[in-house]
Amino acid sequence: VQLQASGGGLVQAGGSLRLSCAASGIIFSINAPGWYRQAPGKQRELVALITSSGSTTYAEAVKGRFTISRDNARNTVYLQMNSLKPEDTAVYYCWAGRRGRDYWGQGTLVTVSS
Repeated sequence: VQLQASGGGLVQAGGSLRLSCAASGIIFSINAPGWYRQAPGKQRELVALITSSGSTTYAEAVKGRFTISRDNARNTVYLQMNSLKPEDTAVYYCWAGRRGRDYWGQGTLVTVSS
């Protein structure tokens, strides 16, 4: 299983970024992929999940600003991030679980300047 995340970068507060995560060896339409993030000195935390039926879950801190979506044909999950804040600065990780195992992408850095 490989998860390849991309799309991070430097953006000013109030700006937008879209993260992508392409998978091989695991099918996102069956499993429930998601995004986590880890800020410097903090624990990794859940940002958003999307189930096989398309239901979504968001951390309170990003509700109304972030949107997770999935393209089944491309086996890719996205995280659209709008109205970014400096506190959104973190390494963002794509995640998927299958048969009790966790699979992680390599992480992509998002830096939001004030």
